[in-house]
Amino acid sequence: MKQVKRRTWFCLLFTALLAVGLGLFLMRYTVHGGEWAAFRANRHIYDTNGHLLSGTVRDRTGAVLYDAASGTYHEDAALRRALLHATGDRDGNIATGAVYAFGDKLSGFTPILGTTTGGHNLYLTLDASLCAKAYSAMNGRKGAVGVYNYKTGEVLCMVSLPAFDPADPPTIRDGDSRYEGVYVNRFLSASYTPGSVFKLVTTAAALEQLPDVESRTFTCDGRIEIDGQAITCPSAHGTMTFSQALANSCNGVYASLASELGGRTMWQYAKKAGLLDGVSVSGLSSAAGNYTAAADGSADLGWSGVGQYEDLVNPCAMMTFAGTIANGGAVVSPRLLLKETTAGGLPAGRFSAEKHAGGLRAATCETLREMMRANVTEHYGQSQFGDLAVCAKSGTAEVGGGQRPHAWFTGFIDDEAHPLAFVVVVENGGSGASAAGGVAAQVLSAAVEAGY
Repeated sequence: MKQVKRRTWFCLLFTALLAVGLGLFLMRYTVHGGEWAAFRANRHIYDTNGHLLSGTVRDRTGAVLYDAASGTYHEDAALRRALLHATGDRDGNIATGAVYAFGDKLSGFTPILGTTTGGHNLYLTLDASLCAKAYSAMNGRKGAVGVYNYKTGEVLCMVSLPAFDPADPPTIRDGDSRYEGVYVNRFLSASYTPGSVFKLVTTAAALEQLPDVESRTFTCDGRIEIDGQAITCPSAHGTMTFSQALANSCNGVYASLASELGGRTMWQYAKKAGLLDGVSVSGLSSAAGNYTAAADGSADLGWSGVGQYEDLVNPCAMMTFAGTIANGGAVVSPRLLLKETTAGGLPAGRFSAEKHAGGLRAATCETLREMMRANVTEHYGQSQFGDLAVCAKSGTAEVGGGQRPHAWFTGFIDDEAHPLAFVVVVENGGSGASAAGGVAAQVLSAAVEAGY
């Protein structure tokens, strides 16, 4: 009798473990089944060359960017190049491309029917025409352009250069400068020395940690000395208010502020700004940034507050930070996925914005907004932006090696009807306000004209 009881308990325990294991498997299958099915050796979804067999990638207007069944891209070659890093190439060399990154959604996988229902239509948040405008505005220069709605998180423009036509890919040989880093999505996967756009971080830290900073006046004679090293400005700015120091992008003032704040505080504010961690964009992680807290009192600390030293910033993260300022401190994460439908057009997936509280005070963001608006009206020139209430900061980032500086321009439109934040990086472009600012003006004008 005891032996029967033991066997009964053993069977019950085995059954319970089996049920728990089956439950865990079903849960993981429901959550990750699409990823498992999208394994590139699955011949139901990919051919022997690893090419997707079903599904279409579309922009927000419904334009077909890539049809997997036929292996064809959009008919416009310029548009194909502009959207290369968003759509992807057939061979999967571009990790951020939808063809590679979202194969589980394009395959049409469902937990019950598997992949038997056929491919799905995946709509990106991007506007193909706006991306083509940005690509044209870059005029062949390497870099990145991004625009997103800072209320909904929808990325309307994501362009990286250099690029190529995915419908007619070139043979790329080592050392060919035309295609240097062509498989890298510079908007998501690259980090650059930020130069003076990082002064937005130093400004935020000063506003929250130095109570009298807004009432101070600053004098610049073209250079200051910290720890025996000279920190220079392109010219002597004279006597300035704090707002004017940002508009003039005075290196001396911002090096002094960084020294006063200290390395630990500066690091904390780079972290609060979201510039050190990768941004998740519909499951795609952007490159992390870097801020090294140099020794207090050192010239390196001063240069770090200017956006030099070892500072590195990802363009997508900087665009998101601009959107955070526009939102009064609330962070709205960028996203690339708009919706998913079956081949017959039935809803199969909806995607929404991820919002959370940021690290900056609303009052700090309001002051930053006013200062960035003054940058445009009093320094960069409102005329290139027409009637748009653009708030912005430029950056001219020294990269050494005898190369021209990288040009940055970032900010947002302060208008509820057009809630757009943006970033432009032109590698070795020179002046941020002219090289990158000119691109931003063209893209923003096109975006507003399109009703965004």
